[in-house]
Amino acid sequence: MAEVTSQPATDSCGSSCQTATSVEALNRSCYCLSLDEAALRRGLDADLGARGLSHAMVETHPHLFASVPMFVSREHVEAMARVIAAVEAVFATSHFRRAALAWAPVIARYDPGSLGGLLGFDFHLAVTGPKLIEINTNPGGALLNAVLGRAHRACCADAGALAMAPMEADAIETALFEVFMTEWRLRRKDAPLMSVAIVDEAPEQQYLYPEFLLYRQLFSRHGIEVTICAPRDLFQKDARLWSGSHPIDFVYNRLTDFALEQPAQAALKLAYLAGEVIVSPHPRAHALYADKRNLTLLCEEAFLRGTGVADAAIATLLSAIPRTEIMTAGNRDALWAKRRELFFKPAAGYGSKATYRGDKLTKRVWEEMAKGTYVAQALVAPSERHVVGSQSPTVLKADVRNYAYAGVVKLVAARLYQGQTTNFRTPGGGFAPVFTETS
Repeated sequence: MAEVTSQPATDSCGSSCQTATSVEALNRSCYCLSLDEAALRRGLDADLGARGLSHAMVETHPHLFASVPMFVSREHVEAMARVIAAVEAVFATSHFRRAALAWAPVIARYDPGSLGGLLGFDFHLAVTGPKLIEINTNPGGALLNAVLGRAHRACCADAGALAMAPMEADAIETALFEVFMTEWRLRRKDAPLMSVAIVDEAPEQQYLYPEFLLYRQLFSRHGIEVTICAPRDLFQKDARLWSGSHPIDFVYNRLTDFALEQPAQAALKLAYLAGEVIVSPHPRAHALYADKRNLTLLCEEAFLRGTGVADAAIATLLSAIPRTEIMTAGNRDALWAKRRELFFKPAAGYGSKATYRGDKLTKRVWEEMAKGTYVAQALVAPSERHVVGSQSPTVLKADVRNYAYAGVVKLVAARLYQGQTTNFRTPGGGFAPVFTETS
C-alpha cells in the first residue's frame, strides 16, 4: 500500500535490529517490511470486497497504511495511559466544566446523559516523556487500524517479546462495539438497539468512507440495521428521527459541524435536544474534550488545584501538557515574537486544518488568524520513524494516538508523515500499529 522497499528481514536490518538497545531504538534501526499486503487485502475483502472497495483503496488511498509498525516502550505506553486518566479526573469536576462551558456554544449546556463516544488523545514522545498535544472527539481510523493490526507479521525483532498495545487486533473490534453499546445503555438501559445511522456530509466522498462501511459490517454482525447518510436525509416524524422509511435509534455522528449549527443539521439537532435519538459524539462532548482552549486549563497549576484532583494527577498533567495559551489582541505581538517556538491551532479545529508551525507563518496568514479564535502551543518535536524508501532511508514524523473511552485505552496507533501535520499523502506513511514489550 505504501511505497516502502521490501527487503528480506535479515538483509534490511538484521544485526541492527538485534543490537538495538531499547524498543524505541527499533524506530531508527529496524527497516523490516512488516505489513503483509496480501493479508491486509484479505481483511479488507471480508468487509469491503462486495463493493469492490478493497482493491479500489489501493489506488485511491495509497498512503493510508504504512508498511512498518511504530515501536513504543512499555514505559511510554503506561505514561500515556496515566495522562489520559488524569485528564478524565479533571474533566469530571464541576470546576473544569464551568470553565469549559463558559466559552462553549449554547447547545453544549444540554447534557444528553452519555459520555460522547471514543476519544483520540494525540501524543508526541519527547525525551522527558509523552506530551499530549491534542484531544479529539470521533477520531478516525480505529476500525481501519484493527484490520491493519491483523495484517502485520513478525519481523526480525524477537516477536515473542512484542505485542500490539494495549490489546491484540482481534479484541479491538469487540472493544469498539462495546463503546457504542455503553453509550446506548447510559440512556436506554436494556432496550434493544435496532438501528444506527452513520451521518456525515456527502459520506461517500469522505476520505475515510471505507471505515464507515467497516462500522456498518460491525453493527450488522450484531443484528443492527445501519444506514449511511447525509444529515439532510434525516427528518422527524412521530417523535422519532427517520432516514427514508427507517426509524433511527442511534446516530454515529461523523460531522465536523460540532455544534450542529448548519441548516442541514436542523432535524438532527431538534431530535437530539428532544431526546428522540442518541447522538455520539455529541456537541457537549466536543465542547468538554476537543475545544483546544481547554488545553490552557490543563497546563495551569492554579486552575488544576481548584479542581480538587489528586496531586499526582496534577503533576502528571503539568509534565505532559505543553504550555498552551489563547491568542488575544493583548498577547499577539508577544506570540509573534516567539512564534518559532510555537504551534498555532484553531480552537474548534479538526484534522490539522488551518494549523500552523510558527516558523512557517507568513504575515498574511498571521493577519487572517486574527479573525478567528486560536491557541498557541509550545512546539514539541514529533517522534520519528526511519523507513527504507524507494531511493534511500527516509525519516518520517510520527504522532501516537490513543483511542480511549471513559479513561480506558482501547487502541494505540501511530500516524507516520512528512510535512507540518499528518496528511496521508506521504510515501511510506499512514496509519501504523504500535508494538511494545509484553511485560
